[in-house]
Parts: sequence; structure tokens; C-alpha cells
Amino acid sequence: MSVDHIDVFYGQVQVLRAVTFNIEEKKIVSLLGSNGAGKTTTVNAISGIISARKGSIRFMGQDITHSKPYSRVGMGLVQVPEGRRIFPTLTSLENLEMGSYLKGPKSFRKQSLRIVMEMFPILSNRKKQTAGTLSGGEQQMLAIARGLMSRPKLLILDEPSLGLAPIIVDEMFSIIEKINGNGITVLVVEQNVSQALALSHQSFVLEEGHIALSGTGKDLLSNSHVKTLYLGL
Repeated sequence: MSVDHIDVFYGQVQVLRAVTFNIEEKKIVSLLGSNGAGKTTTVNAISGIISARKGSIRFMGQDITHSKPYSRVGMGLVQVPEGRRIFPTLTSLENLEMGSYLKGPKSFRKQSLRIVMEMFPILSNRKKQTAGTLSGGEQQMLAIARGLMSRPKLLILDEPSLGLAPIIVDEMFSIIEKINGNGITVLVVEQNVSQALALSHQSFVLEEGHIALSGTGKDLLSNSHVKTLYLGL
């Protein structure tokens, strides 16, 4: 994927300014920054939830700048939003089936269910349970599993560790690594900077609506600016 000089506005307020970066296939990529830096706006623009006023977005060689969100999902660009956004009154299984709603993923539903149940054994035990009664960690796993049911080529995770207990956070990062190990490119938005950088092949730091830093996760972990501003060192 390539994001090329996109500008995004909310009304008359500009939120993103010439944001540019490339995501390499089958990598884990982190998008970092403080609250209000524009991280969620960036991934929402990539997903088509909001429109870029200027610039372009290309995915798998195709210009998707003006494509509808469902068209992007059909191409394999899938976002798991901040706050999980599960369907609380549906069962876990019904939530997963909603992830394979489009024609392409639907034809692989049984295979995809088997894969996600193996990856998230707890969901196999909770498949008949109403999703709103699951724990926070289980709901996050369900949200990610639902995203995987769409058979993504690029999976965007917006704050997957938000509000989770430390032991569950560690498990969440292990899951991200496992997903990537299955050949899926992962773009993760995270405020848990140290763990995200330790996991990432590529990393980008947003500040005030533009890309301020980029490099490998290892490089940014040793960057003095990142250490001071984001790691408190």
C-alpha cells in the first residue's frame, strides 16, 4: 500500500497534512503518536470511512482513493476499529459470520471459522454466548477474529490493547505476530509504543497531522526523540 500526500479535513479544520508512507507486503507496521495526532483519521482514510481531500491511496497496485469502504474490504483491506465495535446482542458465532458477509469471504466461511477458532480457542467455547457479555479481552479477540473472517491481505488494528489488563496486552501482541506469520500484512495503531516498536518491521510517528519520523521498529526504539516523548526515558 502507498499513501501519498493525503490531506484530510473535518469541516474547515485540517487534520492530516500531506501524510505519506508505504506499507510493505507481509510486514507488521506501526503507526504511533500522541492523542489527537491523527492516527485514527489516517486509518479511517485508508479504509474509506472518511475521504482525503488531496493526495492518493493505492492498494495492491490499484488507486482506491475514491473507492467505497465495502469495495476496499472486498479487495482485502480490513479494519478492526478502536473500541471493538462488536454486535453486542448477537452471539460470538453470529459476529464472526458477519465478518464473512461479502460474497468472496462467504464462500470460505467454514474454512475461516476453523482457522479463527484454532487461533482463538476461547471463542470456540464462547460461540453461543452473547458477545456483549464477554470480557474486554474476549471482545477484542472476537473483533480481530471477525476481521480475519473477511480474509484480509492488510489488517488494520486501531488500538487493539486499549483498556486491557497487562497480561492480556501481552497476549494481544502475540496474536498480532501470529497473524503476520500467516502471511497477512498488519498495520497497528498503538499507544503502547515500546511493545509496538519491538514487534514492528516498519514504524511511522504522526505528530500534529504529519509524519514526523519513520524507520524500523528497532531504529525508533533507540531514537532520542521517541525515548523522550513517548517512552518517558
